[in-house]
Amino acid sequence: MIPRFFRSGLIGAVLLGAVVSGFCSNSPLTFLHAQGQDILNESGEKVLLRGVGLGNWMLPEGYMWKFGDNGDRPRKIERIVSDLTGPENAKRFWAEFRKNYITEADIQRMSQLGYNSVRPALNSRLFMTETDPPARVEEGYVLLDNLVAWCKAQRIYVIIDMHGAPGGQTGQNIDDSVNDQPELFRQPKYQDRLIDLWKSIANRYKDEPTVAGYDLLNETLPERTGALKAHKAQLEPLYQRITRAIREIDTKHLVILEGADWANDWSVFSKPFGKNVVYQFHYYCWDDPAQLKGIDKYLAYRKRFNAPVWVGETGERDCTIYWATTDYFEANNIGWSFWPWKKMDTQNTPFSVKLPANWEAVATYSRGGKKPSTDVSQKAFDELLKNIRVENCVFHPEVVNAMLRVAPARMEAENFGHEGPGKSYQVKELKRSTNYRKSEHVPIGVQGGGRRQSGQYITLKASEWTAYTITSQKPCEFEISVRAKSSGPATEIALAVGDKIQLVTIPQSDWREIKLGTFAFAQGQNRLKLQVKSGVADIDWLDVNLSKEQKQSAGAESSQGQ
Repeated sequence: MIPRFFRSGLIGAVLLGAVVSGFCSNSPLTFLHAQGQDILNESGEKVLLRGVGLGNWMLPEGYMWKFGDNGDRPRKIERIVSDLTGPENAKRFWAEFRKNYITEADIQRMSQLGYNSVRPALNSRLFMTETDPPARVEEGYVLLDNLVAWCKAQRIYVIIDMHGAPGGQTGQNIDDSVNDQPELFRQPKYQDRLIDLWKSIANRYKDEPTVAGYDLLNETLPERTGALKAHKAQLEPLYQRITRAIREIDTKHLVILEGADWANDWSVFSKPFGKNVVYQFHYYCWDDPAQLKGIDKYLAYRKRFNAPVWVGETGERDCTIYWATTDYFEANNIGWSFWPWKKMDTQNTPFSVKLPANWEAVATYSRGGKKPSTDVSQKAFDELLKNIRVENCVFHPEVVNAMLRVAPARMEAENFGHEGPGKSYQVKELKRSTNYRKSEHVPIGVQGGGRRQSGQYITLKASEWTAYTITSQKPCEFEISVRAKSSGPATEIALAVGDKIQLVTIPQSDWREIKLGTFAFAQGQNRLKLQVKSGVADIDWLDVNLSKEQKQSAGAESSQGQ
């Protein structure tokens, strides 16, 4: 019986997660360690961490609340809730918010969808006060303990991410800084507190294999504010201090190091220190038109350091980019974590939190507008507490399918494989593309788009082809259609899946969806090869959907399961 979660188009996720992760679905998790450029479990199997970031849970971010500058970070959001509902109601709200935002049901869904890891973003204020001297706060430990227990049951690794360090490591809203300065690097007491916090965490989880590793600091020292120039020399020594302190307690877990300037300036690293070190960068494609940025510099560092590389954050765009980036990472032996798991009123995350009634009145107040009444505000926040539960969120299966590259899904034509000429594509002229994938040779055009729709297409001439890989959980039949147009006389294209080759003529010069027929997919990965036999074709996308019979079968199973 296929769980209902998969009947909305996710029939490949579980198998794909198990295959790539390198561990048996029934065996307990074991400690991970670095060996050369790979992350291995205790059985010596390679584990590619493919997960989601738990943003907005322990460290709320204003943009996920649709708030303005007066509510751009946790302490300011807390002030808004208190101003609008009163201190006692605010205290109750936050306890319920953190209880409801990520629950055991969220972790179960992640496991069912095929993810094998989570990256919770921690705010140090949930673990220690900001007083002199600081006092221990239990709430953060309880939340983290619960998460680890849920993940242990679902066989999902936990990467503990210090998103908001004592004093702040960025001087920006994302670390909950007090005065927009990276005080962690300006006042030694905050570094001492950070080390004490990591020692406390390490002592708590030193014998827990569900915890994959410790992400020491998130997105430190942005260049644009001058923080990088002022404090760059301090970062690696601080990493070394933290690592030494952790290793006095815990020698088993991975230590994960992010570069400076939003994790991407790796010139701060001189050479690896100690064992079980992983290097992390973050990868967002915000250009318009979209561009798939190269990662050669990180691959060069990986070779030089002979250490694993991991993408701690990627996302915040559209399904075209999600497919391209995760495929790109995995083709280069790099795991990833999608940011974030859920967000308010969105279409580009796995789950979307529904807007409460009158939420705009609350959001307007965060932008310096009129203060809504206590009654209106209280109802909005109470409704939010219900809406954030995963069972009440809107599920976007196309987002999950894109990043896991699972059928059924839409494959954008420009997202052919990353194995290079002769394997992922063949074109006559080996000149660099000017758009999207600049390191490749397939001509890629732009037909508009924006932040939500990348709007690319490819052009192929006679005998040229592109190849794609998509996964199916079980042997299954899928109907495939293509959106294309002819750039000249009638054009003939061929699609090959397994042993079947389907020819079709494109007679028109305007974009049109053309049905290519039904194809049998094998369990696991399937290769699709699209070739132009004659003429010139512009190709936008390939849609891979369940056949009519498979839809009826899935519908019957759904009815039986209700």
